[in-house]
Amino acid sequence: MSELITAELVDLDLSATTKDAAARSLAERMVAAHRVTDLDGFLADVAAREAQMPTGLDGGIGIPHCRSEHVNAPTLAFGRSAAGIDFGAADGPADLIFLIAAPAGADDDHLTILSGLARRLMDPEFTAALRAGTDPAAVAALIRGEEAAPEAEGTEPETETAEAAGSAPFRIVAVTSCPTGIAHTYMAAESLAAAGRAEGVEVTVETQGSAGFKKLDAGVIAAADAVIWAHDVEVREKARFRGKPLVDVGVKAGINRPAELIAEARRKAERGEVAAVSEADDDRGSGDGDGSGADHAHFGVRLRTYLMSGVSYMVPFVAAGGLLIALSFAIGGYEIASAKSVADHFVWGEADSWAALLNQIGSAAFAFLVPVLAGYIAYGMADRPALVPGFVGGSIALTVNAGFLGGLVAGLLAGAVVMAIQRVPVHATLRGIMPVLVIPLIASAVVGFLMFIVVGKPIASLQNALTDWLNGLSGSNAVILGVVLGLMMCFDMGGPLNKVAYAFAVGGLADPTDGSLKVMAAVMAAGMVPPLAMALATTVRKKLFTKTERENGRAAWVLGASFITEGAIPFAAADPLRVIPSVMAGGAVTGALSMAFGATLRAPHGGVFVVPLIGEPFLYLLAIAAGTLVATALVVLLKGARRAAPDAAGEKGATGSDDSRVTVAA
Repeated sequence: MSELITAELVDLDLSATTKDAAARSLAERMVAAHRVTDLDGFLADVAAREAQMPTGLDGGIGIPHCRSEHVNAPTLAFGRSAAGIDFGAADGPADLIFLIAAPAGADDDHLTILSGLARRLMDPEFTAALRAGTDPAAVAALIRGEEAAPEAEGTEPETETAEAAGSAPFRIVAVTSCPTGIAHTYMAAESLAAAGRAEGVEVTVETQGSAGFKKLDAGVIAAADAVIWAHDVEVREKARFRGKPLVDVGVKAGINRPAELIAEARRKAERGEVAAVSEADDDRGSGDGDGSGADHAHFGVRLRTYLMSGVSYMVPFVAAGGLLIALSFAIGGYEIASAKSVADHFVWGEADSWAALLNQIGSAAFAFLVPVLAGYIAYGMADRPALVPGFVGGSIALTVNAGFLGGLVAGLLAGAVVMAIQRVPVHATLRGIMPVLVIPLIASAVVGFLMFIVVGKPIASLQNALTDWLNGLSGSNAVILGVVLGLMMCFDMGGPLNKVAYAFAVGGLADPTDGSLKVMAAVMAAGMVPPLAMALATTVRKKLFTKTERENGRAAWVLGASFITEGAIPFAAADPLRVIPSVMAGGAVTGALSMAFGATLRAPHGGVFVVPLIGEPFLYLLAIAAGTLVATALVVLLKGARRAAPDAAGEKGATGSDDSRVTVAA
């Protein structure tokens, strides 16, 4: 635990009043400690996890947590709120808030330690010590387990078990799991075990969380009198518990009312109620699930998760293929796309041969875009068995000219078909070959039929209509689209909306037209505005920014010129109400002007190094400059107006002191 929390990650006077503000305040400490690389991206992942299920627990505890690609080391931050913050617990606001950040590929050792912390939160002596602590370093040491919590006076001895009294105990086996498998899983396990000890019941728990999945011994299950499932993701290998009385609830019930669950299990056992679990349930919930909890989230959240899964795997193909093609055009001109195959015609000393080679390698990479998109959308829905029908459906989408939209539909169809097949009961002898043979075979046939015969041609017609619309964009229509794309690129600076706009643009590169190339240029141009605007603002009005922000501003010049929109995130995190609207306005201006000027771009990336590949390059740069100036003017105006008006606490307006600056947390 020594690497997970330090004194700098402890805030004993957390001033936030909402859960979003609390998460941001603690996450900023993680950013300062270089544990989180993208503040807004990480907070978006925290919010998505919170949307699946509130993270407040009875007893005044809030544990917002998530896995995130923006976390580079497992990290824990702790805040203590005097007023209390509502995290959705039934008994009221939380005063102890733990923000847990785990990398997408966190190792089992760190996650085991985090699970241990989750169990300790069930100990009233531990939480009492946290409430009494006055030194951040001592509190961090307590959380790390280096200092023991003081023993409460009058602690009652544990209740004597039925086994110690000479009678056989009532035996329960339980399974606990939660969407991320970091906190609730282990807290529910500890809560059930503690309640069992108090009630004289023998409770053995299988935690299906991030710190490993070790199955209960078959003999322990056979000897159990009842089963409790406290879960928010599918229980793995359900058929093991067939024939037992079952209590099936959400994971928070296991944390908040374990004694009631044990009593209900006793009643069901006395009445002889048996769980309706079939052998087919072994085929569901027994994969390598990522703990995302998508199956239990709101439909919109699940759909976005599926689509972003496909996009995330597609983007490397776009980047590699697109840049190779763009480089080939820079060397050999656009006519190089019609060159003969380099397998038969390649001359070492000719630049055109090398340009053709780059073009054909890039084109080979681009040929995978739609199949990869479809395959990994399906994978996000139904795991590995869905890969084959997803790739097949994506390939057919290209065959019938359904393009990018066809790939989206093919991926969703493949995932849905596989999920439907997984719900069909099968004989035990077939279960071993279902994921590797039966499911891919049947699902590929079904998806192929649907794509070739049913939906492929209508989608191709829609794709053609969209292509014609993009090609025909002119005047106000093009400007409006540029405004929308610019707003999306600058709103969350690398977050979900930014990625949606980027995915829309790169999807057009799979079958480039004049309209799709204009969209690509507008998106790339708008994405450069936020960091460039903040760099310019810190240069022309230094007194409006802290010393740290001025240093970040110097780096933002390079980041903006390289199309790294995230370079503006530190400024947005410190003052979102002024920075985000300003850069959105600048992005909208840039997107609109780029479309109006007819600038085009064949590379799936922005930045100054692709300027030679841009159609109308001078007008393109003018659009970026105009948007940067608009965003700079607005942010300077808004920050200047704030400093000119002293607040109720006596803030002085134009002193230029770093300490006089008010930071807006939310």
